[in-house]
Amino acid sequence: MGKPSRERSLSEKEARAVAKNLRVSPQKLNLVAGLIRGKKVDKALADLEFSRKRIAQDVRKCVMSAVANAENNHDLDVNALVVSEAYVGKNLVMKRFAARGRGRGFQIKKPFSQITVVVRETEEEAETPKAKAKGKDAGKKAAPKKAAKKPAAKAEAAVAQKEAE
Repeated sequence: MGKPSRERSLSEKEARAVAKNLRVSPQKLNLVAGLIRGKKVDKALADLEFSRKRIAQDVRKCVMSAVANAENNHDLDVNALVVSEAYVGKNLVMKRFAARGRGRGFQIKKPFSQITVVVRETEEEAETPKAKAKGKDAGKKAAPKKAAKKPAAKAEAAVAQKEAE
């Protein structure tokens, strides 16, 4: 008799996790979020593990939560997950005052932020042939350039011999 469930906003191959009330400014959190955008989950977790930023451990927990949501709630393959989105938003701001000269007060703002991490399942087989094709094409294009240089070198050598005679 409750209200009907809301339609899912993400696609079938995506899962999301949100970490709220993180005691860091959104600007600083966005630097850490930029480290993991577009990377495979295992690489992103490794980068966060060894990051020197204090907030990286909380972001790592959020990524792990998104992976757990993908695995348990949506039956996605953990090895094929990629961090497709990582965006930061503002949260509450604590306002404090510090005493200044002449009996004045100075406002100190202590911002909080939140991060949303979306992981998406990708097909690894589809990406591999493209990478192989790029490698083959690059080799074919390099060979004709070398062949083009040889006749020019021979022509210059022939001109130099004629001048010497």
